[in-house]
Amino acid sequence: MPTSSKPVRVPASSAKIRTVRPRRDFTALEARRLRAAEMFTKGATQADVARELGVSRPTALEWYRKWSGGGKKALRAGRPGRPPLLDASDMARVVKALRAGPVANGFPTERWTLPRVAEVIEVLTGVSYHPGHVWYILRAMGWSRQRPARRAIERDDAAIDAWVKQRWPAVKKTPDGARPGSASRTRAGSVSSPR
Repeated sequence: MPTSSKPVRVPASSAKIRTVRPRRDFTALEARRLRAAEMFTKGATQADVARELGVSRPTALEWYRKWSGGGKKALRAGRPGRPPLLDASDMARVVKALRAGPVANGFPTERWTLPRVAEVIEVLTGVSYHPGHVWYILRAMGWSRQRPARRAIERDDAAIDAWVKQRWPAVKKTPDGARPGSASRTRAGSVSSPR
């Protein structure tokens, strides 16, 4: 049966839709590798494993090499992704140094910045991180961004409170400072309603 050669129109709005890749199911992937180990144990070839489990031949070859070198245990799942450069003892030293404060680490002010934290990590562990990546490490340690409150040195909180309680109601643009006004012409309390 011949297929149609007409072009299919794709709406412009669908071009903006971004598909999100589903997360990999690591337990299912490990189960598939362990199934391959069982098949190798029973004498299946790499091609049989590739065909049966729906993987490429190079993947089946890689699994075969791991299985023949270390058995079923070699096909168990490890940690996904790149291994971390800092281990738990390194992280503990970094946390201790950060808690001591910036001045204790040789900086002139009491403010941590990402480049400063990156420098402390490099001095303590020898591992160099880009300042932009340091934020991910801080979040993993449970730290959050803190911004200092900017207040004038001359600030007088008592005078501010008095102004808000006494002067502000008189300055506020409402019919009388005590109750809120309305812009509706049909409400009796409105400034714009006919009297």
